[in-house]
Amino acid sequence: MGAVLASRLVSSEVEELYDYNVVRSLSEPTMFVVRLGEPTLVLGSSQSVKILDRNKVGSLALRRRRGGGGLVLLQPDDLWVDWWIPAADARWSPDVRASSLLVGGWWHEVLTKHVEGDVSTHEGALEGEEAHRVVCFAGRGPGEVFVDGRKAVGLAQWRVREGIFLTSVLHASPSISVVDLLVDPPAGLKEAMDHHVTTSLAIDDPEGLLAELRQTGGPWLERQLFLTT
Repeated sequence: MGAVLASRLVSSEVEELYDYNVVRSLSEPTMFVVRLGEPTLVLGSSQSVKILDRNKVGSLALRRRRGGGGLVLLQPDDLWVDWWIPAADARWSPDVRASSLLVGGWWHEVLTKHVEGDVSTHEGALEGEEAHRVVCFAGRGPGEVFVDGRKAVGLAQWRVREGIFLTSVLHASPSISVVDLLVDPPAGLKEAMDHHVTTSLAIDDPEGLLAELRQTGGPWLERQLFLTT
């Protein structure tokens, strides 16, 4: 499955991050490892481009994803992994929270082998200031993974009758600059955006981590995607 080209902010329409019609037609449980050619700004499914300062965004690649969550700035070298679980698969669940905890558990299992510190998975409801939900990584959601209380892995999901699409990311570098792209960033948002990155976790073998993640919770059909503009 290829990725469609990213659009620019000057367009009245924003290209979707995936060809979701292709995703929902997949009959096999699939793990996607996505590589980026350049920084890409991704809107949540219900967000308008009006929240963004056009002058500051400039020519930054812009996409829209389906599912929950807010704005996120994805960058080359981020560990971006998604899973498609068809409704007929034993790992499918009608419970939104249980599905997030499933993916969070996979990340938790792998990270405990690669990092020092207390690795935990948020098992409760969504937490954090409502105004801060304009961006990802500013709160706590079910299944999201933390190291010593600081967020490491963010999660979101999209559910349709054919299955569940779960998306996750461990950033390779800080994404706090996304706050400066907002027209009206809420107070305290930058402080809430403090999160771990691969370097702060001292992950020196990200490909090895991905290899272990492939073996966790499987079996999977694996697809490598390269997103360029």
